[in-house]
Amino acid sequence: MSDWSGSRIAIVTGGASGIGLAIAERLGADGAAVAILDLDGDAAEVAAGKIDGAIGLQADVTDRPRVEAAVAEVADRLGPPLILVNNAGLPGFVPFLEMSVEFWHQRLDVNLTGTFHCCQVVLPHMVAAGWGRIVNISSSSAQSGTPRMAAYVAAKSGVIGLTKSLAMELGPKGITVNTIPPSSIDTPMLRAAETAGDLNVDAAIGMTPVRRLGVPADIAATVSFLCREEASYITGQTLGVNGGRNT
Repeated sequence: MSDWSGSRIAIVTGGASGIGLAIAERLGADGAAVAILDLDGDAAEVAAGKIDGAIGLQADVTDRPRVEAAVAEVADRLGPPLILVNNAGLPGFVPFLEMSVEFWHQRLDVNLTGTFHCCQVVLPHMVAAGWGRIVNISSSSAQSGTPRMAAYVAAKSGVIGLTKSLAMELGPKGITVNTIPPSSIDTPMLRAAETAGDLNVDAAIGMTPVRRLGVPADIAATVSFLCREEASYITGQTLGVNGGRNT
C-alpha cells in the first residue's frame, strides 16, 4: 500500500514487458496512474490494459520530438507526471575490436541519451509541483564490467553518473533521483541472451550468493519504495538489486 497523499502520475519507459511491465504493474497497484511508453506501441497498449487506469503509448526514447509529444499526451490525459522510471534499454554482445561506430552510438543513444531526453522533458512538471521521483534502471555490468558489452556498459555507467549529478542539482526542488543496477533478472531479454550463447544462466546463479536469478518483481518492489514519501531522504544512490553479487 502506498503512503502517497493522493494519486501520482507515473511514466515507465520500456514498460511493455519484463522489468518495465513489472514496475508499471507495481506502481499501478500502489495507486499511481501509469503511462507505459514503449517502442512497440501495440504491446504498450496491451500491457496498459492489464492495469487499471493505465495508458500505453508508442515512443522511441531516442526521438526527442516523439518523447515530447508522448509526455504532453500523458499530461493531457492523466495529469502532470511526477514519477519517471527510465527502464528502456538496448543490450548487445560484440567483441570490442569488431564493434562498429553505428553499434556504439545506438547503445549510447537508447541507454543514455534516451534517459537524458525523458528526464529533461518530464522534469518541468516535477519542478512546478515541487515534488518528483526519478528512478533510472542502470545495470550491474556498469559496476563490474562485462566482456563484449563495452557499449552497453559505457552507456549504463553514464546513467549512474547522470543520476548522481541530477540528484545534487534537483534535491533542493523536492525531487529525488536514484538508480537501480539489476543483475541477472529472469526476463525475455535474459533468456534471449542465454539462447544466443551469450549468457550461462547456471554460472550466473552460481556466482550469486542467494543462489537464484532475480525476477522482475524484485526490481519493481525497490522502485516502489524509492517512489514513496518515506524514501524522501534517499537520493543520488545506486541501490543494487543483485542477490549480493555486487556489493
